[in-house]
Amino acid sequence: MPASFVVVPQWQGSSSSRAMRLIDGAEAIRGDLPSAATRTVEIPAGAGESLETGILRFSSISAVAEALDAALGETAPGTTPVVIGGDCGVEFAAVRHAVTKAGGPVALVWFDAHPDIHSPSTSPSGAFHGMVVRALLGDAPEELTGGRRAVAAEHLVLAGTRACDDEEAAYLDSAPIAVVDADRLASAPETVVEAVRATGARAVYIHVDLDVLDPAEIGGITHPEPFGLTVAALTDAVRAVRAEFELVGAGITEFAPSAPDAVVDDLPAILRIVSALVR
Repeated sequence: MPASFVVVPQWQGSSSSRAMRLIDGAEAIRGDLPSAATRTVEIPAGAGESLETGILRFSSISAVAEALDAALGETAPGTTPVVIGGDCGVEFAAVRHAVTKAGGPVALVWFDAHPDIHSPSTSPSGAFHGMVVRALLGDAPEELTGGRRAVAAEHLVLAGTRACDDEEAAYLDSAPIAVVDADRLASAPETVVEAVRATGARAVYIHVDLDVLDPAEIGGITHPEPFGLTVAALTDAVRAVRAEFELVGAGITEFAPSAPDAVVDDLPAILRIVSALVR
């Protein structure tokens, strides 16, 4: 199925001092996407207010989620939406839309160095990109979730994870969430397929935060973690999942080049990941 690309240069969900570089990263990727199949969601110019939710810049994050939901509703029939961030927070609306449209169980495969499973009460930063998975599980302000979960814990697979805060680790210990760490995934890409198979779902949404890669593979990330995946290991795992399960949506997030001329160093790796998702 052909892809429709939606570029969402949101920076308000990030905790990085380089958050505004996420705009540059999204625009750089957009430049290599087919223009006829690509649209961009407008992002608020201001940072936004928390509105006493415990989530920094919540008003802007909520506005972007509404705008993205509307944009996804207008994607061409018969295409698979691929969202290009921006920070990981853009995935809230993208995953929710894909799951709702699919109508049946959807496994969420979250390729990310971090589980992004803080709640507003446990997050040390208040940044939404570290809470988005928990929000998808239903634990977030009702103004965002509508009081509903988008994904069941037993349908979530964290892949390439290697950096958890204590509160996140405690939550993972208490929930039926599959975790395929970076070491296992690097040596055996089929382990993520086995984890998805165990969810019982026949369709998947694949999220890729570029920090799932080892810092030696990519420079334009704001929260690098050592001992990550190679581009080859990641694309092998993505293709293995796609070979067995229907892809109902995907996202690539957190590209923040350190400078405009640094974009060319990372784009080949990113485009290999895009290709693995859509071909």
